[in-house]
This record gives sequence, structure tokens and C-alpha cells, in this order.
Amino acid sequence: MNYLSPLEMLYKWEHEKPNEIYLSQPINGFWHNWTWKEVGMEVRKMATYLKDLNFSHGSKIALLSKNCAHWMITDMAIMMSGYVSVPLYPNLNAASLEKILKHSEAKLLFVGKLDDYSIMKPGVPSDLPCITFPFYSEDYPKWNEVTKEITPCKENIIREPQDLATIIYTSGTTGDPKGVMHKFFNFSFATTHASKALHFSSESFFSYLPLCHIAERLLVQMGSLYSGGKVYFAESLDTFAANLSEASPTVFLGVPRIWSKFQQGILTKLPQNKLNVLLSIPIISTLIKSKIKKGLGLNKSTNVFTGAAPTPISLIKWFARLGINIQEAYAMTENTCYSHVSYNDNINIGSVGQALPLCDVKLSDRKEILIKHIALMDGYYKNEEETSKTIINGWLHTGDEGEIDNEGFLKITGRVKDLFKTSKGKYVAPSPIEMKLSANKNIEQVCVVGIGVPQPIAIVVLSERGKLKIREDLINSFTTTLQVVNPKLDGHEKIHNLIIVKENWTVENELLTPTMKIKRNSIEKIYQKNYVSWYEGDKIIFS
Repeated sequence: MNYLSPLEMLYKWEHEKPNEIYLSQPINGFWHNWTWKEVGMEVRKMATYLKDLNFSHGSKIALLSKNCAHWMITDMAIMMSGYVSVPLYPNLNAASLEKILKHSEAKLLFVGKLDDYSIMKPGVPSDLPCITFPFYSEDYPKWNEVTKEITPCKENIIREPQDLATIIYTSGTTGDPKGVMHKFFNFSFATTHASKALHFSSESFFSYLPLCHIAERLLVQMGSLYSGGKVYFAESLDTFAANLSEASPTVFLGVPRIWSKFQQGILTKLPQNKLNVLLSIPIISTLIKSKIKKGLGLNKSTNVFTGAAPTPISLIKWFARLGINIQEAYAMTENTCYSHVSYNDNINIGSVGQALPLCDVKLSDRKEILIKHIALMDGYYKNEEETSKTIINGWLHTGDEGEIDNEGFLKITGRVKDLFKTSKGKYVAPSPIEMKLSANKNIEQVCVVGIGVPQPIAIVVLSERGKLKIREDLINSFTTTLQVVNPKLDGHEKIHNLIIVKENWTVENELLTPTMKIKRNSIEKIYQKNYVSWYEGDKIIFS
């Protein structure tokens, strides 16, 4: 099969619908729009400027910005100019930024929309040239200035399928980020087949999860290119809800924390007991569901996804009652985000869906999920040792543990690498237990641990709702949760204590990855000294 590249898709829409809006971004409350023709023109001008810098073919160009129109324009300009993009998380600390810029051998850095660049700037080598985006200008040469006298590239440049397109640095859940290499073919293969399987056609997307992450890159950037769709951006956290409501996308991806925030917001306005009553009345139920979906901005959505981390079954069922059918998906950077998805007409709650076309999956003897298709990563940049441990005989070893039923639905049961051994010598998989505990709406984050103690203990960060509760109510709530959850667990898995800690786990304090996954190793380093004393204390402890 002949796969069109991302650049070829840009050329297609430039020609077929030049005056149709492609990118729409709110800046200071006003929506700025770029048509396919205007996007193409900006790409072509910057590509010419980059080529004139005369870096060697395949040189690395880094991109540091929150999601915005010029993020996507820049990425395509890097493609067109013959270079390789290195997208960076917009909340990296200076040390991590410096490490990646040096490791990737970046020749140039684009600096765009950021919350506080001054914190990150010390990580940028003093001899690294930088260009800054319109609207978010730093003290560097500005986009509009460097392209002002540039003649746009007239040629429809085609990159070879085997050319390296990008190096995506993983979010570092288990240690230092690794640079995942993907060629153009991988984007073409994954997006062509995923778009077809999901029946994408002129979709509208809402972009707010980091575009440097493979999920947003494939679903939103590539999904819009391959479907000829439209992309709306969020301006800020404060305007997120209003921006989403105004955009009303047909495709939406929310990580578990977003769905939890949506739920808390709804319950703040409409307590559960009252909601239950209203949903039990047929005509009113329809009106309530419609109002909630419209308020969230999901009234036009036909594909509503969750991924990146486990989403509690109870939360998915809660939204299903509102007519919002969340489709779980499962993939990773190393397989170009092409693995498993739940189709909107075939959702099996509790599973992450079925394998996408031309994707093979099997379980190892340890029940580790192994993935194989022709668009796996080319390897980790300058790290053959880790590459050889991850792709063995053509199979990607995901590190995730799973089960596959007779219909091909995959269920994630834990992390092979997250297993820990209690002092009894029993191995425990924390993830499934954390999922069960997360059904308690007073919990924002939870980490099940147990090295050096006989039974596992659960460390909990309270949700905003939980923080409003008095101590006695929280003790009763968590005691009830343990009484419900523990009988469902094997003897060696039963939670002995639940500890409520004061410190939030955030990206800034490096206890969450930029994709909002907990950094288990980092959390353990902080709290492990307390495990024994906590174990010997009360069932519910406020630390």
C-alpha cells in the first residue's frame, strides 16, 4: 500500500480547500484563524529560512512550547526543510531541558508559548540559536522578522518514508527520558490505518494535551492532517472549559485526571443524589444529559477517548449514565501510538479495546503485552542497549501486564516492572489495586507500596472535594473503601493502612511525569522511610 506522508497531506488540503480554516487559536480571548493556504504559506516561508541556515540534512531542531498554531506550523516546516524535530515538554526543568538539548545535538531551538520561560532558560546552552513565536516573544529573533523577506518554498518537497522524522523523548516514568526515533513511514502507516478504522472525515479536534506527547501528536496533529479537519486550541487552564465548550469538537481525548475534574465540576453544581433522581425521570433525564454534554463541549463528539494512564471503571460507567461513552485506548511512544482502541460502537468497559488493523499482539510467559507491526520505533537515540532490551525478535516489550479475551479485547492488569515484593516474599501488582481505590471520589492520586512491610499500604493525595471534608468523614469514607476493596483482593494484596499525605504530587515537584503519571520511584524515595511506622499505626493515617 502506498502511504501519503504528512507533508503530502498538507499539499492536498492546500490545493483542495485553501480557504477553509485549519487552525483556530484563542489569544487574549480573541480567536485567531489560519486557513490551509495560510498555514501552508507560513510553513513554506519558515522552511526556506531553515534550509538557508545550511545545517546538514537530518540535523535536529528542538521545539519548546505549549500547544498553539505555530507549534504545528513549525513541526511541518522542520519536515519540509529536511531536518528532524525534537519536541520538548513545556514544563521541563532547566536541568532536564539542558540534558535533552545536548543529548539530541539540537542545532536550533524554537521557543513559543510557555508559562515561565525564565525558569527553563538556564537549561538552554548559550551558543544554541533560538527563534521565538509570534504572540509569545522572548528575547530572541522573532518569527515574523526572520521570515519577513523570505520567498516561500514553491516546491512540494517529499521526504523519503525511511527518513527520520522526529525524536520524541519519553516522559521519564522510570528514569531518564529516552529519545524514541520515528521515521516518516511510521506516522503515515499509523495515521492512515487509525483514521480509517475510526471513520475520521473532516473531524474537529481540541488540542490541549502536550503536542510533544505521541498521543496528541498522532490523534490531533496527524489526525487533522489526514482527515482534513480543524484544530482548536485551549488558551490557558483558566479558559479551558470555555474554550472547549466553544469548540465543541467531534474528537476529544481526556486523560483520567481530566475526566475526574469534569466529574467533580458536575457534582459541585449537581450533587449525586439529586443527579440520580433527575436521571431516573425519562424526559428530564434527556434534558439533563444534553445540558451537561453541551456545557462540557462534548455535544458533537462522536469519538471520546481516554488513555495515558488507567481510568477507573466506576468513572467510565458514571459518564456512560450521562450518555458520554468513553473509549479507552492503549499505546505508547515506542509503537507510534498504534496498538489498541475501543470503537464507539463496540465498547467493552474495563478493557482498552481491540488491536488496530495490521497490529499483532501476544502475551509472554510473564503475561507481558508484546506488540508487533511495521511502524515500531527505529530505536532509542544513541542507546542501543535499551533498544535491544525493548524490541526483541521484532516484538515490542511494553512492560505492561495484560489479559486478552476470546474477542481480542485487551485488559491491562498491571506493570511487569512495577511489581514489588512485601516482607512476606509475595509479589504485588499495584496498578489494579490503585484503580479500585480510585473509585473513592475523595482521592485525587494514589500509590500502593509495600517494600519491607508484610502487607501493602496505600498513600493518598486528597481531591479538592476530599480537602473540604472533616477528618471524621474522611476516616469513615476510607474505612468503607477498604472494607469494599479488600475482600476483592488476594490475601497478600489486601491494603493494611491508608495514609493521607499533605503534599500534592505535581509535575513541578517531579512526582508526576508531564503526562500526569505518578513517578513511583520518586514517591518511594520520599516516603519509604515511613513504611514501617505507618504499618504499625492506625488504619487511616493523616501524615
